[in-house]
Amino acid sequence: FATARALLRAGVPDVILVSRTEERGAAALDSLKKEGFANVRFAAHDVTTGRGAAGAVEATMNAFGKIDLLVNTGGGTGMPELFHKSPLEGLTDGLDGLLRGTMLPCRAALPHMMEQKSGVILNVASDAGKLATPGEAVIGAGMAGVMMFSRALALEAKRSNVRVNCLTPSIVRGTPLYDELMAHAFASKLFAKAEKMASLGVVDADELAELAVFLASPEAAKMSGQCISMNGGISMA
Repeated sequence: FATARALLRAGVPDVILVSRTEERGAAALDSLKKEGFANVRFAAHDVTTGRGAAGAVEATMNAFGKIDLLVNTGGGTGMPELFHKSPLEGLTDGLDGLLRGTMLPCRAALPHMMEQKSGVILNVASDAGKLATPGEAVIGAGMAGVMMFSRALALEAKRSNVRVNCLTPSIVRGTPLYDELMAHAFASKLFAKAEKMASLGVVDADELAELAVFLASPEAAKMSGQCISMNGGISMA
């Protein structure tokens, strides 16, 4: 939501929000329209499925006739937990969802971008894919997968003038995930320590959104295949 709002404020003329949850998407749409952004739409699709990802891209093409920018935040990894305490059943569910929620929308959108010889893809992972952290063995595996996928896709897409980059934050305030983490017994201790290490200040959703705006802009036209950390100094990943 913060990224969509930042893009609209930066002058992006048309935006479509995609969420598997109708209620959440409708609320975000209503909030943006109340801010005066008329050219924003919502489509309910689960992009962790092939049909959902294709449906989201089809809705975009039907609405706007092209797709210039894809921001991928679909999927999720669940809460941090020490690996030996993680239930065996469903152990990789979050990892699968994270990778599908990134790869499938890219696969659905990329042919359109390649045909028009332009486009930007921004994926979102986290520093867990760069630095080993207790409780994030599975999460880190998924995030590392998103980052390597982004780099490889950038190589494949560059001949079509399509750029691919990846945002890799740590803890980000002002998001539903932040609230979930801080309400979780193990995760709250883990990220409370991380916040103390953020001597430059804990990053909030609006600040991360401004980085996304930059990476989507012409000013970043020569940047691709990069996994960029914004973490307030928690680490030098």
